[in-house]
Amino acid sequence: MATFTIEEKDLTALKGTVVVITGGSSGIGLATTSLLLKLGAAVIIGDINPPPPAQQQQQNDKLTFVKTDVSKWEDLVHLFKQATTHHSRIDHVFANAGISSRANYLEDHFAPDTGELLEPSPTTLEINLRGVINTAYLGMHYMRTQTPPGGSVVLTASASSFQRFRVTDYTTAKHGVLGFMRGILPALGAAELPIRVNALAPDWTATGIIPPQLMQILGSQIQGPEVVAEAAALCMVDQARQGQLIYSRGGVHREVEEGVLTPAGREIVGKGGQGDDAMLERMMRELMAEMEVQQRKEQVDGSGT
Repeated sequence: MATFTIEEKDLTALKGTVVVITGGSSGIGLATTSLLLKLGAAVIIGDINPPPPAQQQQQNDKLTFVKTDVSKWEDLVHLFKQATTHHSRIDHVFANAGISSRANYLEDHFAPDTGELLEPSPTTLEINLRGVINTAYLGMHYMRTQTPPGGSVVLTASASSFQRFRVTDYTTAKHGVLGFMRGILPALGAAELPIRVNALAPDWTATGIIPPQLMQILGSQIQGPEVVAEAAALCMVDQARQGQLIYSRGGVHREVEEGVLTPAGREIVGKGGQGDDAMLERMMRELMAEMEVQQRKEQVDGSGT
């Protein structure tokens, strides 16, 4: 599997673009915000917390902060309305906001008043999966309806999107992010919409999700968030990237969806075998053809009475 590095000269076309970023006040989101501002893009941050003071100085120029809880639909709607109020269009959306684990499915908790078993916390799933999907959905809505239409969406998945990883709710959400990209791609293609969707799969990265003690143990094995920021910016600027999953580790990047995962799926189906989406497309075409025949028959029968 080929590796590649990213240089700033590869990203210069982002100058003058408008980018909405969730979770842009810290970690990977903040690193991406800093990189985009350096490249001359305008950034709208949606986050619970405001960006650091150094970034806030650019608030009235290229940077806009909108207090946003991505688990709340009304907050996301407000974020995108503010983005379009400040700028004429949205070129890229980085659905990035995320948190660490909140549920242990092998640990029991009981209601103090009734003694009934409590539902595990859904918070990580709400933010890391539902929040990402809703951010992407709103982004694609504006990209479909603006003039001219088009843009790109980048999703923060994880290296745990394609691995076994014992942090269950986090891993479930990140598998879901990859699943959303896989599901939306053929739908975008069928609709012939000029929207690209790609995802990031960072390995261990120095963000607020990882406790300081773990970062000390990881040592040189942990990468800075600026590495992943470069991958996010590349997915935005490179028009050839569609449906890719960029794995980043130690400053080096690999594309694993088209390069590894999709070919593995084809191999399992077997040579000459149709994948599930191709079969669904064929069945839909046949169903539409049957419906057209039935409509013509009804028209003929109706005209003869």
